[in-house]
Amino acid sequence: MIINNAAFLINFHPADVPLHLQLIKTHNSQFRITNSNKIMRFHKLLFLIPVVLLVSCAKNKLHDHPEWGKYYEAYGIKNAAFIMRDHTHDDTHYYNKEACLRRLLPASTFKIFNSLVALETAVAPDENMVIKWDSVIRRPEWDKDMDMKEAFKVSNVAYYQEIARRIGPAKMQHYLDTAHYGSMAVTSKIDNFWLDNSLKISADEQVGLLKRMYFFELPFSERAQRIVKSMMLREDTLGYKLYYKTGTGIVGDSVVYWVVGFTESRMAIKEPNGSMNKADYRDYPYFFAQNFITARKDSSAHDWFKVRLEIMHQVLRDYGAIPPTK
Repeated sequence: MIINNAAFLINFHPADVPLHLQLIKTHNSQFRITNSNKIMRFHKLLFLIPVVLLVSCAKNKLHDHPEWGKYYEAYGIKNAAFIMRDHTHDDTHYYNKEACLRRLLPASTFKIFNSLVALETAVAPDENMVIKWDSVIRRPEWDKDMDMKEAFKVSNVAYYQEIARRIGPAKMQHYLDTAHYGSMAVTSKIDNFWLDNSLKISADEQVGLLKRMYFFELPFSERAQRIVKSMMLREDTLGYKLYYKTGTGIVGDSVVYWVVGFTESRMAIKEPNGSMNKADYRDYPYFFAQNFITARKDSSAHDWFKVRLEIMHQVLRDYGAIPPTK
């Protein structure tokens, strides 16, 4: 096959080559191959053929689900994104591809990454590290001495702002760069850059990050990744576990609502003799990210905090990542 006057960009993480939307993105590229001006620039020539094949295969493993739109349309939401990675079947399923690739401020979903850096750098020795309340009145659930586990659960902004100050801009930037977190930009105050629209990340990139964390492939210790995973657990049943983190941010006249996470669907199996898995079940992971934007003037139209979780559950049940309600 001969390609003339073509240019394409491919996002590639050496530790993680998922066949999902990251392979067809055109921003934040690690590789650029172009023959305009008869110039070809690439990191390693040997990657060229495998990468082209991956792009071709990726298109067959991407599944559009316009039917998921009904869950958002019921609330008048027109710009939602939902992307899910079915690791077992090596497939990616999405609603609104363009929105899945758009970058938005991470808001409190950044507490996942902030926690990883704090644990890795020993700013937080463990999830039980207490930070004293500074006596500033904010919210009743925040206004007390608190450890990291509780601060993560109640999404205490002040706690994590103090964590970020203790980490400092140099170390934070190092880990953003090393992990390829979104736009990797700390362009404002160290305690506010994930809230003021300086740092941005797409739903697709959130899924890639979570998948790498799940399999201990991020540039952090396995211990740090295990601790953060444990803090994300919100639903623990016999049939599945659901891990997630929400985030809410204001950008001008708009409000951004996030929820990102993964499920472990437990399936009963009978292992063959000699199998290393001695249990009678396996956990199958599904990684997901959802976001949507509403006008600030519509903040009271619905309880958007509950709506995002309701729709998340509906989509996960629709696909079978969690079982239907009885």
